[in-house]
Amino acid sequence: MNNSLVKKLLIYFLIVLVIFALDRLSKLFILNILEDKDKVDIYINSFLSLYLVWNKGIGFGLFSFDDTKIYNLMTLLILLINGIIIYLIFIEKGAKVYFLLTILGGSLGNFVDRLYYRAVPDFIDLNYQGYHWFIFNVADIFITLGIICLIFAELLNYKTSNEEK
Repeated sequence: MNNSLVKKLLIYFLIVLVIFALDRLSKLFILNILEDKDKVDIYINSFLSLYLVWNKGIGFGLFSFDDTKIYNLMTLLILLINGIIIYLIFIEKGAKVYFLLTILGGSLGNFVDRLYYRAVPDFIDLNYQGYHWFIFNVADIFITLGIICLIFAELLNYKTSNEEK
């Protein structure tokens, strides 16, 4: 293995590890509050609260099911998608690789929770004048940012390729 490939893989690993660690630390902080108080419901300001919910679905609580077979199928699907993301990391070039790493780091954080807790702890509650967004966690932030950046990168790439024709 050449030196530049090892360096590149190390950088990729560190990016995923930092995102994974930020997610884990935030969840452990919230779960420690839960152990002390039996529930987490912390008002920070009129826009932000910390309120713990257990998500058995995918991002933002979508596709939540109580059926174990469906939960296991969704977990298997997430594992497959993570494998595809890893494959794409090695075939893509440029900034898209870093967007994929961001998605992977967040996804691995939630995946570990799905395996360990059989649900993902979500706790960031954004609201405006009584209208609440889905409750989410730090991993969801990184997944969402990575996807948004990938969409913009694809749109810019599409526009550039059409202008060249």
